[in-house]
Amino acid sequence: MLTLTNNAVSAVQRFIDSAGKPIAGLRIKVEGGGCSGLQYGMRLEEAAAEDDSVMDFSGVKVLVDPQSVEMLDGVTVDFLDGLEGSGFKFENPNATGSCGCGKSFAC
Repeated sequence: MLTLTNNAVSAVQRFIDSAGKPIAGLRIKVEGGGCSGLQYGMRLEEAAAEDDSVMDFSGVKVLVDPQSVEMLDGVTVDFLDGLEGSGFKFENPNATGSCGCGKSFAC
């Protein structure tokens, strides 16, 4: 099961509130790319796909396509805000390797 920290939920809710249009949820997916072969993708969606898994985190809906569900099992998504910048951080216990920038991984 995918987990969002309270910081991540708050950040996503701020993005949804400022979107200016109805948002069904945040899509999180795994796709090919990056230095290590796989990378995370995130975007706000206006509608869920029929085959999406939908998870609710304190009212924030997360949409995951069938191909990404297994690779996101056990993953924790956090939002960090500090002097060196802010952004989402993925902690994946299933990853067998990752690149130096932390943006891609291998399973």
